[in-house]
Amino acid sequence: MDLIEELTWRGMLHDAMPGTAEHLAGAAPVSGYIGFDPTAASLHIGNLASIMLLMHLQRAGHRPVALVGGATGMIGDPSGKSAERNLLDEATLRANQAGIRAQLEKFLDFNDSPTGALVVNNYDWFKAFSFLDFLRDVGKHLTVNYMMAKDSVKRRIGGPEDGATAGGSEGISYTEFSYQLLQGYDFFHLYQSLNCTLQMGGSDQWGNITTGTELIRRLGGPEAKAYALTGQLITKADGTKYGKSESGAVFLDPALTSPYQFYQFFLRADDADAPRLIRVFTLLGQAEIEALEAQHAQNPGAKTLQKALAQDVTIRVHSESAYEAALAASQVLFGGGDLGALDEATLRDVFAGVPHLRVPRAEAGALNVAVLLSEATGQQIFPSRGEVRKLIQANGLSLNGQKATSPDASVAELPLLHGKYLVVQRGKKNYYLVELT
Repeated sequence: MDLIEELTWRGMLHDAMPGTAEHLAGAAPVSGYIGFDPTAASLHIGNLASIMLLMHLQRAGHRPVALVGGATGMIGDPSGKSAERNLLDEATLRANQAGIRAQLEKFLDFNDSPTGALVVNNYDWFKAFSFLDFLRDVGKHLTVNYMMAKDSVKRRIGGPEDGATAGGSEGISYTEFSYQLLQGYDFFHLYQSLNCTLQMGGSDQWGNITTGTELIRRLGGPEAKAYALTGQLITKADGTKYGKSESGAVFLDPALTSPYQFYQFFLRADDADAPRLIRVFTLLGQAEIEALEAQHAQNPGAKTLQKALAQDVTIRVHSESAYEAALAASQVLFGGGDLGALDEATLRDVFAGVPHLRVPRAEAGALNVAVLLSEATGQQIFPSRGEVRKLIQANGLSLNGQKATSPDASVAELPLLHGKYLVVQRGKKNYYLVELT
């Protein structure tokens, strides 16, 4: 199965210039690149879809090139935006670039072979390019009419009749208007220096990518030819953008999105979305995915697809041990996990959505369980000591995973998690996290 066929059955292919399939089928490895915006400290789920394009390119016998936009990141791409972004300083961008490269190395094979991955930074060729030189050598080759015809520009200027988003927009600065010229020159530079003949990206990048192919045609001579391939933007079944949780973007950096939160994000995928997500975000083959889909159809409640998806992606983004820890943490809420095995950060992640009640340690040490879980916690767990006693008698109260046996037990003698936490389970589904401060 060639690259185009692979991307098609996975539902990842959006469009490709005529001749792209034939170019990829040639004998020599094709160098293809995707640009990554370094304005955040970490890549996120949306970027992962682009990384998968590079992975499939390399698996098909070609060379993936990841361009970190150290120069263009100082300006901002208007594609898909309705307002000017905040610009970052060079030091912040450099720090972000280092983190992004380390993340890319988890997915791509970097070696000295003809298909070994490369990371390049467009600041390296733009830093010595003067404004006047750029206008003379690059800007004169594309008309303003050509640039304004791009959808990413039309959405930002004029009224709704000119393609602006509903309610109008804030317009577009010359800085962002020039972005497609800069990205186009990136393609031309890589074409010259690395014989890079393919640029890939999300479907919203088509205008910027084809600006590059046009520059190569005009600057490279009559034999110069380059190609464009775009992937489908990852959206949910209802058409909304995929890649954010209730707390915001889902990052690949465990310091920003913990492995547990990352695993849970995929585990909670809707049944309508899971078949596409497992094709896009995993390297599982067609037969294996179809077998998982058949198994899932027999018992949707078992979440067979979501579990396979979450396992595969969590291991590749983080590690096998991180997946095992996330799985163990997930089982805690269903009574099958060991609370004592969770580190403090994961414990807080697991119970991030439950009431978190804090009680001064000096005060709590003199109390019994019944008082702690009623008056001392503001009646948020139980309205009275009597209710605590009733549930203990009914065998319906657990403290740190163990059934509570006495309402008169001293809090000072309770085995606390990490020396300060008490997970209170009232009945089957009601959880509270009590922290002694």
